[in-house]
Amino acid sequence: MTAEATPHEEVRVIDSRQEYFRAIDSIAEGTGPIAVDAERASGFRYSQRAYLIQMFRNDAGTFLFDPPAIGDFSDLNSAINQTEWVLHAASQDLNCLREVGLDPLQIFDTELGARLAGLPRVGLGTVVEELLGIHLAKEHSAADWSTRPLPESWLIYAALDVELLVDLRGEIAKLLLAQDKSEIAAQEFRATLEKEAKPAAAEPWRRLSGMHNLRDARAMAIARTLWEARDALAIETDTAAGRLLPDASIIAVSKNPPASRRDLAATREFTGRTSRSQLDRWWKALESGLAAQDLPEVRPHGEGIPPARVWSDKKPEADARLKRAKAEFAELSEKLSIPMENLLTPDLLRRISWEPPADLQELPTVLREGGARPWQIDLAVPAIRKAFVEAAQADTESAEQDS
Repeated sequence: MTAEATPHEEVRVIDSRQEYFRAIDSIAEGTGPIAVDAERASGFRYSQRAYLIQMFRNDAGTFLFDPPAIGDFSDLNSAINQTEWVLHAASQDLNCLREVGLDPLQIFDTELGARLAGLPRVGLGTVVEELLGIHLAKEHSAADWSTRPLPESWLIYAALDVELLVDLRGEIAKLLLAQDKSEIAAQEFRATLEKEAKPAAAEPWRRLSGMHNLRDARAMAIARTLWEARDALAIETDTAAGRLLPDASIIAVSKNPPASRRDLAATREFTGRTSRSQLDRWWKALESGLAAQDLPEVRPHGEGIPPARVWSDKKPEADARLKRAKAEFAELSEKLSIPMENLLTPDLLRRISWEPPADLQELPTVLREGGARPWQIDLAVPAIRKAFVEAAQADTESAEQDS
């Protein structure tokens, strides 16, 4: 069955407070969980706000809301936040939903559930086709949802995204139950809801793609001032920064600074929507970077542990622990049909391998403090303890042979 081939009734966007309050009454009178999705304009806008919010509930129907027009959704949240919400890849949408006052107390994440159930591919279209036998077209997933008015074909696409979620939730719940993973999934869903937002990077300009090509502090100072100028314009115009001036353009002129404004304009790699219209802005930023006295460190000393690829030289005993632990988790992953990264976050495993507790009896506490859930701790503790003990024994045997 092909969803896009089936005629879909006309879809309307709710963009007035009067219609919004009528929708609240309808959704509240529906039955069962509520499917929720949000469309942003990533790659087009600077903000990550929702430009369309879709909801579906049995015995109520489908509702497409225009967040910029509606404004605050607190009344809707009060009416439905005690009910389970079904989302696909909830972590991608929760922030923009909370921004407008929508904050669920209980969720079922069909993407995360599919991972835990061992499905090889977990994109919405793939999972819907595998479990419901419906081909769901995804041609508008990267569209500019800030467009107004939204084309009818986009609205139908957005409606289908939620109209199938409740049925999908039912099928995934069956898989999880059959595999004795329902409690695992419940813990993961709660963790998704409770996860705190990452703190802002201290030096976000260092995330420019291609930074590894810059070898000296002056080039980095130029990249920093160009990034700051671009970011300010992106905020001012609510435009995705990369559309204004690509990262590659910033890296190119930082690496080989032009001698004049005219040379900057003539630089072949200096492209982008505003590379010419904002030339004065970019030249001023470049000059600021050239004149900067507070030069950044070329390779800042991070507070974190070094990358695992250098452990064999820097700390071979940690390298041995990590490799044996990874082998244990690979076996667990295959046995349980759960991806390794869901058994325990790779970062937490690296941190424990680099600096394990003096007493391995403290592993449960260390894992808990690192954000591991109870089910993860139950599986991880014996696997890590076994790996670390074996690594220590191998190290002792090797030392005895050498002596």
